[in-house]
Amino acid sequence: MAITEPSLAFTAALVLLAYLIGSVPFAVVVSKLMGLQDPRSYGSKNPGATNVLRTGNKTAAALTLLGDAAKGWFAIWLAERLAPGIAPAGLALVALAAFVGHLYPVFLGFKGGKGVATALGVLVAIQPWLAVATAATWLIVAVFFRYSSLASLVAAFFAPVYYVFGSGLAWYAQPAMGVALAVIGVLLFYRHRANITRLVQGTESKIGGKKKPG
Repeated sequence: MAITEPSLAFTAALVLLAYLIGSVPFAVVVSKLMGLQDPRSYGSKNPGATNVLRTGNKTAAALTLLGDAAKGWFAIWLAERLAPGIAPAGLALVALAAFVGHLYPVFLGFKGGKGVATALGVLVAIQPWLAVATAATWLIVAVFFRYSSLASLVAAFFAPVYYVFGSGLAWYAQPAMGVALAVIGVLLFYRHRANITRLVQGTESKIGGKKKPG
């Protein structure tokens, strides 16, 4: 039996669903369930795992990280299950919608996190080996330079590069998904603009170090 491509309306519904899944604020949900302070009220005020870690509760931070990554993966997995014949362009929009949902969640007044974990979850759903290569890049930069933000920026830059140049070797790239990954990378850079300024000024905090003034 041939697999038919879903209608435009159904694809649009999947994109909207992906956005709503991406909008689930795990930093806030986990903090509330564990009796912790709202992450939007301290530190960077960013609803993400790094800020949750500032409470000293590593379990809460780990759960936030897993939740944020899982929603990026789940949105794509669900779309592929509900619409096996979805076009590459439609799936690319689903991936982008899940990521944008984390950045601009409807449940938090469109003020979300920076999206690193959710982007990783998206990569896992697209191609696990792409996620491994990108995560390895993050780890290498983080170990050598000890800047989480710099590691995230370098990984964001290389993810679409790996996707394109790895095509035919470890996977087969779709142009639409390549564009989506590039857009995700641009948005990650935009969300890290304050970190970029601090990196240039030499005031960015290092992993394991104390927060620098400025």
